[in-house]
Amino acid sequence: MTRRGQSTPQRVPASNSEMPMTDHSWRPARAGLILLVVVAAALAVPAQSQVPGRPWKPDLVLPAPAHPFTFVGYGDTRFTDPADTKHSNAAVRQAEVARIAQEKPAFVVISGDLVLTGADPQDWKVFDAETAPLRQAGIELLPALGNHDVRGAEDRALDNYFQRFPRLEGRRWYSARAGNVLIFVLDSNLANGPGSQQLQWLEQGLEALPTDVDFVLVALHHPPLTHSYDKMLGGGHSERPQEEQLASLLEKRQQSMRARMIVMAGHVHNYERYRRNGVTYLVSGGGGATPYMVPRSRDDFYRDPGPTYHLCTFTVDGEELRFHMLKLSFKDARAKWAVRDSFVLRASMARQAGSGH
Repeated sequence: MTRRGQSTPQRVPASNSEMPMTDHSWRPARAGLILLVVVAAALAVPAQSQVPGRPWKPDLVLPAPAHPFTFVGYGDTRFTDPADTKHSNAAVRQAEVARIAQEKPAFVVISGDLVLTGADPQDWKVFDAETAPLRQAGIELLPALGNHDVRGAEDRALDNYFQRFPRLEGRRWYSARAGNVLIFVLDSNLANGPGSQQLQWLEQGLEALPTDVDFVLVALHHPPLTHSYDKMLGGGHSERPQEEQLASLLEKRQQSMRARMIVMAGHVHNYERYRRNGVTYLVSGGGGATPYMVPRSRDDFYRDPGPTYHLCTFTVDGEELRFHMLKLSFKDARAKWAVRDSFVLRASMARQAGSGH
């Protein structure tokens, strides 16, 4: 099955094309092959909001929450066997889920790497068990695909993923609206740079941005801006060219937008915050995956050394958005939370060009 949002249909199985053909069989086989290609192409047609010439609308519309309302962002949970302490920390995962269930936010945006291996059904069973409190509380999850979510046999991994999120209807990238907040969730495992179908879709949505949207959140897995780097001791990831190009487009767009833009990524297992050309960049990869020791500068907004397991909370009150990063620690095996970073955005605030840390 071809996923909506993939740029090319899946290849026809080799067994169909490698069968011996006689003078009597080649025509039906060829006709069947053509039919399969036509069906696959039809399934690959973008979602309705992506079709040129039609009015733009978000793929998902969540129930309009009463103001003020809160939503949560975080990522890199890597749900897997709790006995596997090398790749993820089950105590952290469970404490974060418990906190979210207690807070009952309007929705949760997950910046990718939900599980350790997307093709492993056992990892998804752990995901099901440990996130049960969120489903019981009726909390909507808006996930982005991380590289670990498609790890293994990709078709099997995507089947596991979309079984948990049927509302996505096979979309690997999508948009969602909740009140005056519009969320664009990208799949950075696929091309999202200039000329890509995904970027064209994003540009269409930003061009058609409703006037009553005050805040735009762009969520993806690979970060456009980080102080981490590939060969960093203990692990890390550098920015990639396609996300850097994406950031340039978003910063240019922000200059003519009334709505304030936030980009939230994961992949780097820690927390970072930066501001450049009016766009706020968050790295939220503190969901349980083994931490990376991100180098800090005295000019950074956040300077705590060491691991930072955390949740990001966004409280929207009319044209004002208040942000808090809640850092998780443990004392006598009990979860402790502390606000370690915060900021406020207003939709009508003056544009601030240049960079900030």
